Amino acid sequence: MKFKDYQYQRPNFESYQTDFQTALHQFEAAESIEETKIPLEKLNHLRRNADTMAKLSYIRHSINTKDAFYKKENAYWDNQQPLYDHLHNQFYRALLDSPFQTELRKIFPETLFLLAKDQLRLLDDSVLAYKQEENEWISQYIQLVASADLLFNGRKHTLSELMAYFTSPDRFTRRKAQKVYEGFFIKHEQRFDEIFDHLVTVRTKMARKLGFENYVAYGDIAMNRWSYNREQIRRFRQFILDEVVPQTQRLYKRQAERLGVKDFTYYDLPVFFSEGNPRPTGNAEELVQKAADMYHQLSEQTGQFFEILKEDQLMDLKSRPGKQSGGYCEFIDAYRVPFIFANFNQTSDDVDVLTHETGHAFQVYLSRWINEPELTFPTSDTAEIHSMSMEFLTWPWMNEFFGEKEQQYRFAHLSSALQFLPYGALVDHFQEEVYTHPEWTPRQRKACWRSLEKQYCPEKCYRQSPALERGIYWFRQGHIFEVPFYYIDYTLAQVCAFQFWDRAIIQKDSAYWEDYLAICQIGGTATFLETVRLAHLDSPFDTQAMKAVIQQVMNYLNQQSEEELLR
Repeated sequence: MKFKDYQYQRPNFESYQTDFQTALHQFEAAESIEETKIPLEKLNHLRRNADTMAKLSYIRHSINTKDAFYKKENAYWDNQQPLYDHLHNQFYRALLDSPFQTELRKIFPETLFLLAKDQLRLLDDSVLAYKQEENEWISQYIQLVASADLLFNGRKHTLSELMAYFTSPDRFTRRKAQKVYEGFFIKHEQRFDEIFDHLVTVRTKMARKLGFENYVAYGDIAMNRWSYNREQIRRFRQFILDEVVPQTQRLYKRQAERLGVKDFTYYDLPVFFSEGNPRPTGNAEELVQKAADMYHQLSEQTGQFFEILKEDQLMDLKSRPGKQSGGYCEFIDAYRVPFIFANFNQTSDDVDVLTHETGHAFQVYLSRWINEPELTFPTSDTAEIHSMSMEFLTWPWMNEFFGEKEQQYRFAHLSSALQFLPYGALVDHFQEEVYTHPEWTPRQRKACWRSLEKQYCPEKCYRQSPALERGIYWFRQGHIFEVPFYYIDYTLAQVCAFQFWDRAIIQKDSAYWEDYLAICQIGGTATFLETVRLAHLDSPFDTQAMKAVIQQVMNYLNQQSEEELLR
């Protein structure tokens, strides 16, 4: 069945609530562990169907935020999702209070019970209105970003399309593109400030209402950080400042010399080569076919899986007006299939996002055997290991996408991955400061961003952009608005992905694929550090091991001579 034929119907919450509570009462009334099985399956079935409708609405709204029907449905879910979540908390309470705890914990993984405990901590009657308000403000941010329709070189562009010019070999063109891009955020600066101010306020109220000191503590529980804590995150950020930032500055210095630019500035940063960055050959359809061929060669499992994505049209990849920005992967529970969303712009980012989101999709496809809808995906820190690693595991096929520029692509890709670490840590540090100081004005938040940016990303010179110099860059980072504290996860996963890169590409370790499959197949049944151990990787919190990982990346980059790169 094609994705377009998936039927959406808004659930009737009252009917759903009645059916859910009937099954829940059967679970609570069970006199043996055997008697819990039928109501548990009924509860999972109900939740899967509700989740499917919510996700179909979300996907179709994000594909076209101007669609009147799904705009209305998106508003419905903004308002109703907290009510569904609150209802589902009754199941979590019953699960934790069941007299069959010993037996249930033999059937279900510990992560289900950890999740249940967290959900009960994060949501009750007192904050339902706050959750609804938060959802409404998030949707306003998404709509605002999707509304961008910017004139450049004689035609209109979305933000994603405009970013294609950031890597132009012509310095004037990329400077002009950056100016038009940031002009959108300058024009709507007051509105972005207003939206974020409301989000900080409502999130802080919600956290304090539930007994948290601030939203930082709430956010870490919401992100299910079961195997590490905020202090370990701070130490990891410090590791990045101490060990990674000096290395990235060496790479930027080398980049400036390669470009022959003395006044190396912010609009030069995306460009690795004076003739422009490598671009994949072919349109979106051709890139998908190349990916299909690649995945058939990578393994039987990936080949079969990608054919399903292709044949059932479970990807929407082209950028167009009214489409939500960014990329993501969802799992459509009732159909047991993933869906990939992206915004291609005819740059190397197209290959990055396709392999990245395919990593997510492959993981959840292999975990579709899991009946509990909250466990098909793992926690976000773990999920990003699958996606970021897939970007590297497909390196042997980059010739098919970039031809003779394949080595330039690999160099730029690995460099960018390392250079991302300070930015990822910056986003987390900024959010911690913002939610520790919810009383800050928009001006103070921007000043904080710019101050931290100078520490983590000192290469960013904004002499020619007063707006960026005063700290508005973060407006474009959707995670800050939409999913707070979902960002350090990328950095933790990145250093794990570097280890898969080292094993697969450098060491030629034949066991890497078996380990990758193993962590894809377990979904959310293990914590982050349990998954890291299962994959035979070193923990991101092992400083000495991480120093070796970073050094291995730098060794590879240093071995690529300028002569070889520019051939």
